[in-house]
Amino acid sequence: MLRYNQAKFTASYGLLSQLPKSGPLEFAFAGRSNVGKSSLINKLFGRKGLARVSSVPGKTATINFYTTDGVNFVDLPGYGYAKVGKKEKQRWAELIEGYFNDERNVGLVIQLIDMRHPPTQLDLDMVNYLIAREFPFLVILTKSDKLNKSEREKRLASIRSELPYGEEITIIPFSTETGEGVETLRQIIDELAETEEMQ
Repeated sequence: MLRYNQAKFTASYGLLSQLPKSGPLEFAFAGRSNVGKSSLINKLFGRKGLARVSSVPGKTATINFYTTDGVNFVDLPGYGYAKVGKKEKQRWAELIEGYFNDERNVGLVIQLIDMRHPPTQLDLDMVNYLIAREFPFLVILTKSDKLNKSEREKRLASIRSELPYGEEITIIPFSTETGEGVETLRQIIDELAETEEMQ
């Protein structure tokens, strides 16, 4: 089992050319701006201020690396924030795509989608991209605590038909408030990290 509470922030890269070559196993977090990536990372590691949480969407404009027990966790820039200039959007897109095109040792992509709403077109583009490139991924539905029981069930049923191959995707409701989904995600990451170690 990884020691999540020992995780450290290691580096931040704003340009593709700065990215170091891939080495250890990496778990990458992807999702649109303001979907709750930083909050999820803090919850996963049991550390309040490790990833900077902002109420301003589009704050993570760099690729941020965290590490524990020789495993890297990679926070990719949030996509789809409308108020960012065209040049900045292009830089983000290059960073995200560049990361995935870089022959990296990606164990799993953790794709975040806001549970309260259907996936955006950019979410669907991302999922289709991951499928086309054959990256292993799962979907985390953030902000699950914001829905009541019947709304939750409705969204869970709908998401399967809204996502391509929705029936085959691992989908985990997640809440940074209640801690729902944290242990499930840790378990999946631990199993993959263990498998990598044994190879």
